[in-house]
Amino acid sequence: MARRAQPLGRALPAGLAAAGAMLGLSLGTLAAVAWRAEGAATLGPADWAALRFTLTQALLSAALSVALAVPVARALARRQFPGRALLIALLGAPFILPVIVAVIGLLAVFGRSGLISQALAPLGLGPIDIYGLGGVVLAHVFFNLPLATRLILQGWLAIPAERFRLAASLCFSARDVARLLEWPMLRSVLPGAFLVIFLICTTSFAVALTLGGGPRATTVELAIYQAFRFEFDLGRAALLSLIQVALCAGAAALAFAVTVPGGFGAGLDRPLARRDAGGPGLRLLDGLWIGLAALFLLVPLGMIVARGLAGILDLPPSVWQAAGRSLAVALGSAALTLILALPMALAAVRLGGAPGAALQAAGLMTIAASPLVMGTGLFILLFPLADPVALALPLTALVNAAMSLPFALRALTPAVAEAEAGFGRLADSMGLRGTARLRLVLLPRLRRPIGFTLGLAAALSMGDLGVIALFADPDRATLPLQLYRLMAAYRMEAAAGAALLLLALSLGLFWIFDRGGRIHAQA
Repeated sequence: MARRAQPLGRALPAGLAAAGAMLGLSLGTLAAVAWRAEGAATLGPADWAALRFTLTQALLSAALSVALAVPVARALARRQFPGRALLIALLGAPFILPVIVAVIGLLAVFGRSGLISQALAPLGLGPIDIYGLGGVVLAHVFFNLPLATRLILQGWLAIPAERFRLAASLCFSARDVARLLEWPMLRSVLPGAFLVIFLICTTSFAVALTLGGGPRATTVELAIYQAFRFEFDLGRAALLSLIQVALCAGAAALAFAVTVPGGFGAGLDRPLARRDAGGPGLRLLDGLWIGLAALFLLVPLGMIVARGLAGILDLPPSVWQAAGRSLAVALGSAALTLILALPMALAAVRLGGAPGAALQAAGLMTIAASPLVMGTGLFILLFPLADPVALALPLTALVNAAMSLPFALRALTPAVAEAEAGFGRLADSMGLRGTARLRLVLLPRLRRPIGFTLGLAAALSMGDLGVIALFADPDRATLPLQLYRLMAAYRMEAAAGAALLLLALSLGLFWIFDRGGRIHAQA
């Protein structure tokens, strides 16, 4: 195995260099904030309030997302219906949906002038107040319910069909199946899903910025932004950054520690027949859960399109200029993500075993870091040398690439390993090495994951409202930042048009790259 992977040895230095760069970005910025935090001994009352709110909203958001995802995933696992594959695919849309766009959609449904408030008005009930803790939790559930559903659904689908066939032969009831098959699976999946969503909600910035509603609903991430942007208190921002990293690292470590293997073993991949769920009552219940989840996810998206069509033609020139800057940042971030991820994936396969896992861990470290923490550290490092504001767009592309790297590695590394396992020996026999091996053997089989990687990185960068909020001045705003400024100025019709433009660009970039990879893979 090691000798067969030897022709990939030229990728090792590039992969190690990329891993070193990511370690430098993660640990270097952390060291910078730690150095700058020297002398800042205590936190103020507002900082402790931000920490309490961060933990409260993250715990509530993760608990609700996971609790609601269990019946939705269960219904999808045991029902077959027309459009099921499309619905499951749509469950991934909120993951690449720009946060600020989703907030526009949620306001259109749950805001003071939204659909629900309008429906309650004839009954004499007041409008809904979406701002504050309730709005932050609602938005986080909107984003993370699909993620939790996908994670839990994979656990259900991993139970071998033979277990359900045996349960049917033993005349197990639905309660027996839940106790003996489904609950052990949930014990293995739910802790990890809960803590991953907790980690995501802990680092949420744009949701708290737009729906927080004031000092009582400020997260640590938002407090970093306020200390940096408005007060220019680098010491306080650095100390809060350290707290943020500690929270993220603790949640990530706990996620790995508490997950319990399911222990079902392998099956024969036979079609799944759920005879325990054939009753009309269970069919009605499953249909209700699937329908409610679809409405919760799709109605806000439909409202974005409906309201945005009226304002997209009257957008000010500043919005179109910001869209051009966002496209440039997104394309640059996607290219940088691939430049970092592909050599790391090749090097991880070349090393194998523990060294390869360690190299991948260097790339995955960025998931435990906050973009604002990285941005704060980069500002501290660059401030004596250059004007960070002038470098706002390149720095945004760099941090966005770092945040996309874990997902890119998860897509590329297994594909590289599979290609080497299937064609490595043949390539060795033909003497293919170096760039010739990469061009003729690997890249044709990596087109699909490369397209997915580029599309995901571009879409995530297109909708980012993080680092750019730290550095940008009015002349360098990206489209998400310009959209936020329109919302803050109560120009809601223009904001709706900008939201539709951002939605179209984000989903369009993902579709173009992902579809391109699939087409070339079939050619």
